[in-house]
Amino acid sequence: MRSRVATLWVSLDGVAEAPEMWAFAYSDADLMELNGAQMAASDAMLLGRVTYQHFAAFWPCQPAGDRIADYINPTPRYVVSSTLQSVDWQNSTLLGGNLDGEIARLKSEPGEAITVVGSPTLARSLLGKGLLDELRLTIAPVVVGGARPFADAGTQQALRLADSRVFSSGAVYLAYRPAAN
Repeated sequence: MRSRVATLWVSLDGVAEAPEMWAFAYSDADLMELNGAQMAASDAMLLGRVTYQHFAAFWPCQPAGDRIADYINPTPRYVVSSTLQSVDWQNSTLLGGNLDGEIARLKSEPGEAITVVGSPTLARSLLGKGLLDELRLTIAPVVVGGARPFADAGTQQALRLADSRVFSSGAVYLAYRPAAN
């Protein structure tokens, strides 16, 4: 059975929006190695509408040979949106209807991890519904101001630390699993 994992870059003040504007300054060789290992252990992505639209505008135009593009472009993507009518980027499927059932179906299929990339609103929703097996946060040593991914999470949820690392850039990686697992 596949695991459902969410990965987010987060600032010290809890912001996850627009990490492309502030997070990459803290990505060192060790962190890139960790990201590569996580990509190798994932064969599907789950994206919210905003992340999908940003990715679809950027990644298909990137040349082969780029480590991230070589992962993102051929990997199946499942897009969660109540407003999109279609998704045109190859290997993308729009999930509709019973989202909980769709996520459960994807989890039951053979394969590697299904990774929620970015998409803080989707990650928050899945966490609140008990549909995440692991939450991976890379915390950058910067204060940026902006939207907090878990500001309206609703009920309190206990998590347990599954992994942690500190990088020479000052970034800290934390992986959490629901305390019940």
